[in-house]
Amino acid sequence: MTPDAHDRAAPRPEGTAPESGSGPESGSVAANPYARTRRIGPFVVVEVSGEIDMASAGSLAEHLTAAATGAAQPDVLVDLRHVAFFDCSGLRVLCRAEATARSRGGRLRLVSDQPRIHRLLRAAGLLGRFPPLPGVPPASPPPPPPQRPSLK
Repeated sequence: MTPDAHDRAAPRPEGTAPESGSGPESGSVAANPYARTRRIGPFVVVEVSGEIDMASAGSLAEHLTAAATGAAQPDVLVDLRHVAFFDCSGLRVLCRAEATARSRGGRLRLVSDQPRIHRLLRAAGLLGRFPPLPGVPPASPPPPPPQRPSLK
């Protein structure tokens, strides 16, 4: 088995099973083995896993379309940290969903700590459009430190 084939044959990570009715708000997205959607504070997080290629990109597109159109100004995070393989079919779906979110006054950002995803984005000329975040940002900013009363 070649190294590339081995990467594509990697099993799904544990704990990434899809949730039934896991749409961002309406529960309209059917469960599938490639993505699940949940809300974390102000973000709609689409957690992607497995192999995203021509055969599975449509399943991812369902989640991303629902996330990008589910709110007036969607703030979508696409978590790619559990992806075993991702090709240009997945990039096409990301670009369409990002354009949809932007047209609605929102945004779509990627979460990835995988060097191969960064290389793919760079090779496709999309690293500027999708600069990956290392993790899902906190739901709300931490409270400011308490102010000390002045002794004046």
